[in-house]
Amino acid sequence: MFRVGLTGGIASGKTTVCLYFKEFGIDIFDADIIARELVEVDTPCYRKIVAQFGSSFLLADQSINRRQLRAFIFSDARAKQTLEDILHPVIHTELVARSALSQSAYCILAIPLLAESKIAYPLNRILAIDAPPKLQLQRLCKRDDLSVNTAQAMIDQQSPWAEKAAFTDDIIRNDQSIDQLKNQIINLHQHYLQLAKQAAVVAS
Repeated sequence: MFRVGLTGGIASGKTTVCLYFKEFGIDIFDADIIARELVEVDTPCYRKIVAQFGSSFLLADQSINRRQLRAFIFSDARAKQTLEDILHPVIHTELVARSALSQSAYCILAIPLLAESKIAYPLNRILAIDAPPKLQLQRLCKRDDLSVNTAQAMIDQQSPWAEKAAFTDDIIRNDQSIDQLKNQIINLHQHYLQLAKQAAVVAS
């Protein structure tokens, strides 16, 4: 299976890009979606999080208050690392296992914290979504109804763009029109189809 790792800063447009690739029939495996599944009530990761952070981060139905927990970890680097230590190894296992069952010409593993992760993924290609920090800030405040200070703290916790670009094979610039964004995706889709076909020939 030819795997493309998709990453980028928070609110850079990763979800939008994934939706366009999905329109081409490409399987998408999203680390954020898996993370939400892993913290459902009474799962192993849920129990570890509650044991580590306490019941003050639970809602009335006993589910984790993800908004409150996220705000907390982005203000405390040690807490953020603790949460990542709980979730990231399991997310890795799930992404690799699910993508191995993909039936599309290639598949995409959407991993927002790929640059920050200490875990190696079996990727054939890495695609990063780039957006100007000011635009990220505006999108994040609007999308999640956050204060500027909270949103900026979340952005500051992530790896600088230069670090992401250093190990990236391809880049999508998401600071222009939708049509320009789509054109970049179309070109990359054709490129990945060709690369996946070549890899399949070599493997055979």
